[in-house]
Amino acid sequence: MTARAATGRDTVRLTGLRARGRHGCLPAERELGQEFVIDVALSFDTAPAAAADDLTLTVDYGALATELVRIVEGEPVNLIETLAERLAAACLAHELVEEAEVSVHKPAAPIPLPFGDVVVTIRRGRA
Repeated sequence: MTARAATGRDTVRLTGLRARGRHGCLPAERELGQEFVIDVALSFDTAPAAAADDLTLTVDYGALATELVRIVEGEPVNLIETLAERLAAACLAHELVEEAEVSVHKPAAPIPLPFGDVVVTIRRGRA
C-alpha cells in the first residue's frame, strides 16, 4: 500500500509566487512596499481528478495563485504571521483542501545586517 493510498492525501505545491505588498510595522514598509514570496503546499486526494482528467475535481492552482496575490497586494498587516494566516484561510476555503502549509518570505525585511531571507511557515487544517 502506498503512502497516498494509506492517507488519502497527496500534495500540490505552488512555490515562488511573487507579489508586492505593504506589510510591516515600519512606516517605510507601508509607504514603499516590498516584494513577498509565497510557497503553499495543499494536501488533498488528487485521485478523483487524475482518474477523470478533470480540472473541476482538483484545485485550480492558477486561480489560487491569483487569490493569493490579491491578498498580498491587499490590506496591509503588521506581521507576516498574520499574512500567512490569511493566505492559509484562502487555501482552506477550497473545499477539497484538507491541510495547507504556507510560507511567507520577506527577503527585503528591514534588518541592518546581511541575511538571506526571513520566512514564516504555518500549517493549518480543517477543524
